[in-house]
Formats: sequence, structure tokens, C-alpha cells
Amino acid sequence: MAQPTNRQNSIRNERAKARASAVSINWTAWQTDRRSQLAFGGLLLFLAVGLTVAFVSYLLTGPADQSVLDTVTTTPLRESGAETRNWLGVLGAFVAHIFIFRWFGIAALGLPIILFLAGIKLAFGWELLPLARTTKAVLFYMAWVSMLTGYIVLATESVGRGSVWCGGLGYEFNAILYSLIGWGGIAVIGFALFLFLVYFYSITSLPSFSMTPRSRSYDPQAGGVAEEPDDEEDDDDIEDFIDVKPPTVNGVPRPEQPPVETAPIEPVNGHAATLDLSPKPETPRIEKANGNGLPSKLPLTLTIEDTSAVVPEAGEETETAAPVAEPYAGPTDEVDEDALKLHGLYDPTLDLPKYLFPTIELLTEYPENQKAQVSAEELEANKDRIVETLQNYGITIDSIKATIGPTVTLYEIVPSAGVRISKIKSLEDDIALNLSALGIRIIAPMPGKGTIGIEVPNKNREMVAMRSVITSEKFAKSNFELPVVLGKTISNEIYVADLAKMPHLLMAGATGQGKSVGLNVLLTSLIYRKHPSQLKLVLVDPKKVELTLFNKLERHFLAKLPDSDEPIITDTKKVVNTLNSLCIEMDNRYNLLKDAQCRNLKEYNAKFIQRRLNPEKGHRFLPYIVLIIDELADLMMTAGKEVEQPIARMAQLARAIGIHLVVATQRPSVNVITGLIKANFPARLSFKVTSKIDSRTILDTGGAEQLVGMGDMLFSSNSDIVRLQCPFVDTNEIEELCDFVGGQRGYDSAYVLPEFAGDDAGNGEEKEIDLENRDPMFDDAARLVVVHQQGSTSLIQRRLKLGYNRAGRLIDQLEAAGIVGPFEGSKAREVLVQDPQVLEEMLKSLN
Repeated sequence: MAQPTNRQNSIRNERAKARASAVSINWTAWQTDRRSQLAFGGLLLFLAVGLTVAFVSYLLTGPADQSVLDTVTTTPLRESGAETRNWLGVLGAFVAHIFIFRWFGIAALGLPIILFLAGIKLAFGWELLPLARTTKAVLFYMAWVSMLTGYIVLATESVGRGSVWCGGLGYEFNAILYSLIGWGGIAVIGFALFLFLVYFYSITSLPSFSMTPRSRSYDPQAGGVAEEPDDEEDDDDIEDFIDVKPPTVNGVPRPEQPPVETAPIEPVNGHAATLDLSPKPETPRIEKANGNGLPSKLPLTLTIEDTSAVVPEAGEETETAAPVAEPYAGPTDEVDEDALKLHGLYDPTLDLPKYLFPTIELLTEYPENQKAQVSAEELEANKDRIVETLQNYGITIDSIKATIGPTVTLYEIVPSAGVRISKIKSLEDDIALNLSALGIRIIAPMPGKGTIGIEVPNKNREMVAMRSVITSEKFAKSNFELPVVLGKTISNEIYVADLAKMPHLLMAGATGQGKSVGLNVLLTSLIYRKHPSQLKLVLVDPKKVELTLFNKLERHFLAKLPDSDEPIITDTKKVVNTLNSLCIEMDNRYNLLKDAQCRNLKEYNAKFIQRRLNPEKGHRFLPYIVLIIDELADLMMTAGKEVEQPIARMAQLARAIGIHLVVATQRPSVNVITGLIKANFPARLSFKVTSKIDSRTILDTGGAEQLVGMGDMLFSSNSDIVRLQCPFVDTNEIEELCDFVGGQRGYDSAYVLPEFAGDDAGNGEEKEIDLENRDPMFDDAARLVVVHQQGSTSLIQRRLKLGYNRAGRLIDQLEAAGIVGPFEGSKAREVLVQDPQVLEEMLKSLN
């Protein structure tokens, strides 16, 4: 019975597809095959040598071979070859004629240089010069030299003799320019070279020949003041990484930020003003009023405090006090002298050499009229109400003064002898009632001052703009490893902290009080100061909307799991896997520090920069990793112990190896911030909370419930509590910042964290591996593992230039074949085959 027509057509199509698949080439396998790379590299070297010989010979014998090339199509090849004087015969003369006579002239000698560098890199793995950058430069110089020699040939009227030197392109270009602007074409050629030098070598200033002393210039790119270096200063690159100085841009240290110029402080609205409300010394004996010896009106005098000498905050180090950390001098690998002489100190920023730090223009500049406006009448009225309230309860005071801050005004009182502090502290609600304030906070006593502080909210508060604190001298000149600007204090000083010294931060605050803005401020501070090679961010956002703007930083600053599609982790299961993956990364880093005999990340990176650690043994430059969790309460509700255990483990151990945690929650209850987590977060930051219980949970003391919201916060570090006003950064500013960074060239993908399969994975996994469908690189991976006697995924990745997932599958197949042992945590797998000959027999049996 005949088959239907449709059936016959389908059979014919399947046969055609089978024939096509039989002759198809696996291009991916061909490109990754070392034999293909070696063959192609050898071909490029062969072409480089051949073109060099042909070009040099043509420069000597080109005119004599011109007549042979003109008749090559009409003359037998044997006769043309006999008459050709080029060292590579007719083919060499023809190729050289095209490249030299018709195109580039003598500048065509740059083409063999490109082929030689590419062939050396493919065949031997040596990169004598950066291939991509060198290729761009050589191609430009080929065209430019052709134009320059064409101008000379045209000017000297030596067209017949000079066409070999300039080529057809250079001569025709100059002929067109001569028709347009005459002999002014040399200006166009010179200007083309000037533009290339400016953009290719990133030249931003011309040399100065003045004999004036070194000056300070404002650089809007870095948002700071750049000071010309002195010849006697030490420019050693290693200090930029040991001292964690401001990062570099294209190898040049990033200029410092300018000091913010402020107008003279006015007596009424000066933020650094201190009001002395105590009686004047020459005031006569105070008449009794209301039976307490205090007048109803105290004379008010205004004194201006000098705030130029900044007093370090609690838990904050001064810049000058930061010592230079000497690298640990214990036993380690020998210094690679050859690499050190050839390449110098290792610079991780060269991974992205053209990366530009964000400019200050990305942040909004708010007008000055948004400063806190506190009038003398308001100060006088608040002073009278405080004094009156204390008088009503029989409390006498010796003096009172006020300091105006961006959000609150601090009134410091000195009680008379015999007054109990607890009595004043109990009047908190009464003073707030008389002042008609949102809520006051009494600090009794103030640490180190011998006074009692009463913080009263301002009626017209100041908005602290992010731009004003980023451009401050204190933030720009900080020597901190992970500097973050937290805001302004009551005395109007900018507070900068080091996240690496905290070493972890716990944030809390009710809904709408500024917690998400605080996270954006922290991220903005880090992005403005750190290069992508020095910092990686792991962002966990269960709410799915707060941190989505930072998606654009995936190829620069973000880190994620190998199989994750989204760089911002939102799914609870992926959060658990990510936290456990960070624990694996922590263990791996501790093993590297153990091998290098270093105590912390700073010493380890200093050794690696000095090339005292061998990358062939798995050592690499380790960036800081900052884990940010936007809402811990939701994770604790859905995952519980699965989230608590890895967080507590990292909080206990991860400080030394550069992994730092920032955990935020809007519900700081004891079932969310458990004792295990809380004990390892010495730095706490609280926005306004709903109750005194929540305040005690996060800060171990009350006061957070009395904050006024909108970024008003308390920061606790080393048992010292500081009241701050958090800077404000708008969504538009974050979008522009992320667009600026994300629009630049980044890494091929996000920073890959170690893979974590979970507890229920692995049972019966060996049975699922089909050795009949082995990876094409299986044999090479097996030989590599046996030769080095090291069964690690990173070795296969590095030597065979494969991705993490593919290298992991190869390890699983090697385990199923009995070549390596089972997984042993952070340790390398045991190699079960010792003899290469035995391995070859195993491979033959498998094949």
C-alpha cells in the first residue's frame, strides 16, 4: 500500500535533516579545543612572517615586478614566476602590491605586527601587549602614516617614486584635501593625531610650563580637588590598596573632594551656633522669683563655636590615626620576580581600565533656603518653657545653652547641686507638653560633658542632601576601607563610618520612616568610592520593588548564584541558597588565607598585589562582599532557622575575610532579631519605631520611639549612641547613578558565587550521570586532573577556560567514571588514578 504524500514528505525532510546534522560542525567545541587554537595561532604566525617577507621584498623590488603584475593574466604562470623578483614569487608580489601600492604604503608593515601578536596569544598563551588596544592603535597609525606620507609625496611632486611609500589611500585622501583647502591639509592630519591621542590615552590636561608652586584644581569628574603631586612623594601603587585610599581612575589616583565652603554663620540661623542662655557674669544678684531664685527672663547672648576642628565621633577613627598595615611576614610562596619585573604590582582595576567613577552632577543640588530656620524668638520661647517647667517642680539650674542641628536643637542644662538626674528625666512628657513638640528626648547625663541634654525638634527642619555629604572633605579624605556616610549630627558635622570596622550593621524602623532611603544612601556611598573589582554586592529584596533599580549594576558590582537569572534575589528558596553559598565562599576564603598565612583580607590582598601568591595554586584578588537584606522579618517568617543559621554564622566569622552584612527590618521584635543574630551585630541603626519595646530590642535602650521620622535616626556603635539626620537621595538620582555605571563596559557577567545544591540534592545523583554522553572536554579534563593530582573545579575552569557550570559537570562525570573521589566540602576532591598510563586505558575502555 502506497504511503500518503504528507508522510513521504515528512520522511524526506527527516532524511535531509539527518544528512545536514551529519556534516554539521560543532563550532563551540571547535573554538574551545586547544588543538584548534594552536593550529589557528600557528597559521597567524605563518601569515605574519610571510607578509613581512613579501612587504620588505616589495619595497626593494616593487618597480621591477610592476610589469610582471600587469601581464600576469595573459602570461603563463611559470613564465611570470620566473620573471618575478619578489622573494615569495607572484603571490607575494601581488599581495604586497595590493597592501602597499594601492592601500597603505609603507604603513602596511603594521599588519604583520597584529597577526604576530594574535598568533603568539593563541599558540603560546602569551600576551606581549594588550591585543585589542594594540590592534586599534596600529590600525590608526597605519592610516595616519599613509596620510602623512601622502602629503609629503604630493608636496614634493614625487608621485611616481613615492606611491610605494604613501599608498593609494594616502595619496587620494591628500589629493581631495588639496582640492578643498590647499596645503592646509597638514593641519587636518595633525588634528586627527591630536584627537586620537586625547581619547585613546585619556589625556585630560596639557603639560604646564609655569614655575609657580603646585596648585589645587577642582575636578568635576571626581567631585573633588586634585593636588599636583610632588616629585619627592612616594607613588607606590601598593599603598593605594593597603591604606585603602580613594580608588584610581585609569591608573591615576582619584582626586580628593573639596571642602564645602560655607558662608559666615548668622546669629539667628547658624547651625553650628551655641546659644549661651546663662546669666552674664556682670549680672547683679538675681532677685527671687517664684521662690526659686531664678528670674523669669534670662539674658540671651549668642556665641559662635569654632567647628573647624572636627572631633571624632564615637566608634569613628580619625584619618590621621589610621596606621599603614604592614603585610604579614610569615612563610608564603616565593615572589614571582619575572612577573613582578615584567608587569609590576598587580592592579585589580585593570580588569576594567576605562571604568569612570560616577560624577557629582548625577546628584541633585538643592537650594540653600531649605536649611533649618530657627529664629531667636523660637529659641527664647523654648528656653523659657523648659526653665518654667523645671521651676514648677522645684528644680533649679545653673546654666542652659542650645546647639542648633538639622532636625533638632539640643538644649544642654547644668543642674544645681543636689538635684537628682532621675527627677529631670522623669519630666520628659511634661516638657514635651509645654513645648508642644512632637516628642523630646532627654540624655541624662551626656557622655563626657557633665550636662543633661534635651533634644527638641525644630519646627522647620533641614533636608540633608546626598550631594552635600558626598562632596564633603571628610568623606573624600577618609582612609576607611568601606566608607559610608550616615548623615549629619546635632552639631551639624558629617558622620562617616567604616562598614569594615562595624563589621555588620543592623537597621530597624517603622514603615515610611526612611529605612529604604538609608539603604540607598549606604549603596550610593560605596559606589562612589569603590571600583567594581574591589567591591561586590549581594542584594536580597523580599519586597521585590525596593532594590530593583540596582539591576543595571549586574556586570559591575553585583554577585549572584551561577544558575540565577535575576541579580536581585527575591525568592525565599534562592535567598537560603545564596546565604549558604556565601558560607561556602567564606570557607573557601579562609582556606586561601590559611595557605597564604594571612590573618585578614587586607593582608592577603596586599600579598597578592605584591605578587607573593601564586595564581596557579588558586590564589586570586578577593573583593569585599557586602550582603544587604532589605526585610529580615519576611524571611524569618517564611524560612526561619534556614535563614537564621547562615546569617549568624557569617556574622560570627565573615569579618576577617571581607564579607559584611547589612540587615534591615521594620519589625524589630525578639522573634525576628533573635539573640543569636543580635549578639554579632555590634553596630545598630534605628529610625523611628512604634514602641519603647522595639527601641530596646534594637538599641538596648529607649529613645527611638521619640524620633520625629523622615530620616531622623539613632546610631549605636560600641555602646555610644549618636543622633543623626540621614541624607536624602531621590529615586531619580539612583536611576541616573545606575544608568551611568551600567552604561559602561563591565564584566561578562555578575560575580559568580559558589554553587549550593541544598541538603536534598546529591542522593542518587551519581546514577543520573550518563557517561555515554560525556562532555567533549572529558578526556582533557581527566588528563589535567591526573597530571596535577588535584580534583578541583577551579583548576578545570582556569586551565581549560570553561564556565563554572560546565566545569562542575565535568567533575561529576569524572567522579562517576572513578577518576576523582566524592565531594568533601571546601577541600579538593581526591584523585583516585595516579598513573597516566592507567588513565589512558580507562579512557580507551570508555570510548
